[in-house]
Amino acid sequence: MLDTGKAVLGVCLGAQLIGEALGAPFEKSPNPEIGVFPIIKTEEGKQNEKFSHFPEKVLVGHWHNDMPGLTNNSKIIAFSDGCPRQIVEYSELVYGFQCHLEFNNESIEPLISHSTEALKLLEGKKYVQSSKQLLENDYKEMNNVLFIFLDKLTSQYAKTLKNKSFKISL
Repeated sequence: MLDTGKAVLGVCLGAQLIGEALGAPFEKSPNPEIGVFPIIKTEEGKQNEKFSHFPEKVLVGHWHNDMPGLTNNSKIIAFSDGCPRQIVEYSELVYGFQCHLEFNNESIEPLISHSTEALKLLEGKKYVQSSKQLLENDYKEMNNVLFIFLDKLTSQYAKTLKNKSFKISL
């Protein structure tokens, strides 16, 4: 996918796999993060038009212990207090989101029910919310921020397609 010029967005493990595919192994995050915590845009993020709609600090979902690796050309778009790599740009069409802007109340319930033991082990950690807190979070703002980003990424991808001619063989 990366070699074909397609737009690619990897979330969580997907972000780590993009880094791996580009020769940048994933690393342990300094802190496990499970819950809703802010990410902060870097200077690179502030200059990137695809993130112009992101507030400087926005609450997003987290459910990880690791983070994506960095290539020589990658740019960190956002970080959190618990993890220095939340959004990574690998190219203008390839992004890794360690954080989860797609979380909603319907998707968080099965994660909790399948992770009761892990949540018990991490109880009391600085960046780990309880099951009750996870269910009470409002996920709408992060969803809207994600949708706008996806629209911008899709628009840029469509522009690159117009500038290329493709021969489709069946």
